[in-house]
Amino acid sequence: MSAAAFITRWQSATGSELANAQLFVTELCELLGLPRPNPATGIAEQDSYVFERRAQHTHGDGAESERRIDCYKRGSFILEAKKIRFGAHTKGFDDARLRARAQAEQYARDIPATEGRPPFLVVVDVGRFIELYSEFTQTGATYTPYPDPRSHRIVLADLERPEIQARLKALWLDAPSLNPARQSAKVTREVADALAKIAKSLEASQHPPQLVAQFLTRCLFTFFAEDVQLLPKRSFTELLESLIKAPQQFVPLVSELWTSMDRGSFSIAIRKDVLRFNGKLFKQPDVLPLNAEQIGLLHDAARKDWSQVEPAIIGTLLERALSPTERHALGAHYTPRAYVERLVLPTVIAPLREDWANAQAAALTLVSEGNRKAALAELTRFHHALCNVRVLDPACGSGNFLYVTLEHLKRLEGEVLNQMAELSDGQQKLETEGLTVDPHQFLGLELNPRAAALAELVLWIGYLQWHFRTRGDATPPLPVLKDFRTIECRDAVLAHDGMSYAVDAHGKPITRWDGRTLKPHPVTGEAVPDEAAQTVLETFANPRPAEWPQADFVVGNPPFIGASTLRRALGDGYAEALRKAWPEVPESADFVMHWWQRAADLTRTGALRRFGLITTNSIRQTFNRRVLADAMTASANAERGTRNAERGTRNAERGTR
Repeated sequence: MSAAAFITRWQSATGSELANAQLFVTELCELLGLPRPNPATGIAEQDSYVFERRAQHTHGDGAESERRIDCYKRGSFILEAKKIRFGAHTKGFDDARLRARAQAEQYARDIPATEGRPPFLVVVDVGRFIELYSEFTQTGATYTPYPDPRSHRIVLADLERPEIQARLKALWLDAPSLNPARQSAKVTREVADALAKIAKSLEASQHPPQLVAQFLTRCLFTFFAEDVQLLPKRSFTELLESLIKAPQQFVPLVSELWTSMDRGSFSIAIRKDVLRFNGKLFKQPDVLPLNAEQIGLLHDAARKDWSQVEPAIIGTLLERALSPTERHALGAHYTPRAYVERLVLPTVIAPLREDWANAQAAALTLVSEGNRKAALAELTRFHHALCNVRVLDPACGSGNFLYVTLEHLKRLEGEVLNQMAELSDGQQKLETEGLTVDPHQFLGLELNPRAAALAELVLWIGYLQWHFRTRGDATPPLPVLKDFRTIECRDAVLAHDGMSYAVDAHGKPITRWDGRTLKPHPVTGEAVPDEAAQTVLETFANPRPAEWPQADFVVGNPPFIGASTLRRALGDGYAEALRKAWPEVPESADFVMHWWQRAADLTRTGALRRFGLITTNSIRQTFNRRVLADAMTASANAERGTRNAERGTRNAERGTR
């Protein structure tokens, strides 16, 4: 059967899902050349791809009941079929679709842990559409629209499109291959080697590391900009290719291009008009003088596909490219996205999705009462709140945690906008009016200036990737980049009125080991401190705890330094200042516990709704565990208080209505 014949056959189907669902799925498999479900045995362990798969559900009171999944394929999907008789834009339509998704998600929780949660839920309205929802972490997180809220629904007519057929085939045959993180990680590995070669070459030319970092950051964003066509296609790549034979023109022409990008004007270098980028990335477009070989390396890097590079690891890659001691790990090791999501999803996204479920329920109730205007106002109110949520990472590094949080908030926002579009005459142009989830909501503290600059870049690349993924070729609001100044380059735990260097009785600086540089022991070969690597001892005036920007949620991975090595790593001066500033944190506590203490204090006072911090070493000692337990209790109590207050507000509003 051809796709056209399949569409014609099924678009007029009016029977119930019980009558048509299995035949629809079977013929869909035949259309796509996929194997049909196997005969069911009734034994769950053996029924890996069947209709009516049995699943045991345990209720809250411990009682068990048997349920049946419409179609199940182990390691791939749970399919829930409905024949929704109501028209679009009605409460019946919304209720039925939401119930089908919730039912499929419950089935996923009922699947035994030995089998693992399937990465996809498939909701089928027989003869009308197929909706895809994904959850690749297998952590029990909410399934979200795949690939995004604007394109997760496949209407019947879409089955003629080759890319849709390829997506459904992959869903059946190799569902994990559809994981965007896996795809972007592959692309990112391809650019990693190019970055390392460029950094190594620039190092050999004796360029200062800070200038190298700034220069490569601007190059990297320019690679990305032309690949998503914020710049004319291949314009920067072709410019670099021409400059290999004229390296003396490299500095003036690249500087002219970056100046034009900052202003938004005609660029002589590429002979085209360019958008106004602004922000601060190109405010001082210093360009390093490169020879023909180095320009060739940049040209090789520009030819890669930068549009699909994973923002959550691009900062780490560039940091390692600029660090000779870590360059060996480039492209081989990075913080996995799932590692970040295990913290971000329960800390930030879960409570916001609970808020969203409440807003949906309230809106659907209003629609059933015939008050569509009030229902839309309910959703608009939630969207306004979502666009004002502020998330802080007080040890943000190159922005991995902030970017992953941004993407999940954009996914949630997409669902909200879809629901609003169904209640209104069409999608409201909220983004063009400046009302959208964007980088201004994501705050960071970072001591390393290079990493702080990269964090801003990571957030903007992630935001722009999402924009083009969901809005096609539509130009984002200008200027493309905005200098929100939400990433602060400063200490997250210690503030002071000035730092000076300690001197001895003769006025000579007192030095110590720098706490980082190692050398092999002449006998054992083990890495030991290199006494030749010395730094001057510091003293701090009026030390006190550093203030954190106001936020609703805190996430991150603060630096771990054990209490026994803190003085050696950070110096006696810093350690003494820290103890004076934080008398409530005993000297036996590890460095990371200062972040836990501050987050717990803010949560107790209601300044934070919830926080989650990862420590990459074990939490040691009785005091550390006590602070950890107190912090978790404070977070839970604050969350309960927030929920109770919100329930009271909603009840009061219902009473008013």
